[in-house]
Amino acid sequence: MSRLNKAKPFLKWAGGKRQLLDELRARVPDHYGTYHEPFIGGGALFFDQLPKSAILSDLNLRLVRTYRAVRDVPEDVIHELSQCRNEKEFYLSMRERDIDQASDAELAAWMIYLNKTGFNGLYRVNKKGGFNVPFGYYKNPKFCDAENIRLCSERLQGIEILHTDFRTVLERAKRGDFVYFDPPYVPVSSTASFTSYTSGGFTLDDQAELRDLALQLKKKGVTVLLSNSSVPAVHDLYAKGFEFINVWASRAINCHGAKRGKIAEALIW
Repeated sequence: MSRLNKAKPFLKWAGGKRQLLDELRARVPDHYGTYHEPFIGGGALFFDQLPKSAILSDLNLRLVRTYRAVRDVPEDVIHELSQCRNEKEFYLSMRERDIDQASDAELAAWMIYLNKTGFNGLYRVNKKGGFNVPFGYYKNPKFCDAENIRLCSERLQGIEILHTDFRTVLERAKRGDFVYFDPPYVPVSSTASFTSYTSGGFTLDDQAELRDLALQLKKKGVTVLLSNSSVPAVHDLYAKGFEFINVWASRAINCHGAKRGKIAEALIW
């Protein structure tokens, strides 16, 4: 598949990596066995790399079910999306659905629609798992991109998609494999946090466990690449046994337009 008709992420995700792909590509090994991505999010690097063998995983069951539906029943997902409307009342009715009891195709359409029409493309839930992002008021959001969903489905054929914690990658990854970790970032301030990505959150203890896991993988002969915010806590975590560089990314997740802009992120290996 050429880069001209390559699948693009069908979700926009807080901290998505499309704009950093040049920096990421430079640190992906030329040859590796299986590609692993335990925090799949929007999957920008996966869709860019076109690995022959890959295992994608996430602890967000709705996200995992969405990927599986795009892989397995893309036409059903497209049909469901074609029924959606870019209207606030419709958005609010979709947001209130008890979506976890629906089919995978319905859930995937729900996820993609809310992602494309909600404010800033955020995925945010409360402690009960209720989606609580307000309507985005976008003029013409492309929530039913049938061509790209079909391309993504084609790309996901034969790819294993697991609902599991990041820690289980240690059991699966073998010498010569490549693992890319793009976890919820360490907050850059006391008010900036992505911990509502799942209702359980992602703590500094989890960040330390991730660091330890990455070290174990490296000792097994697995190539590891991580992304995180470039803040003192992250620098301290990865001070021994790793190399890292700062890269600059534009982030538009702040509700105040004047506070959006380029921020430093760390690439760690």
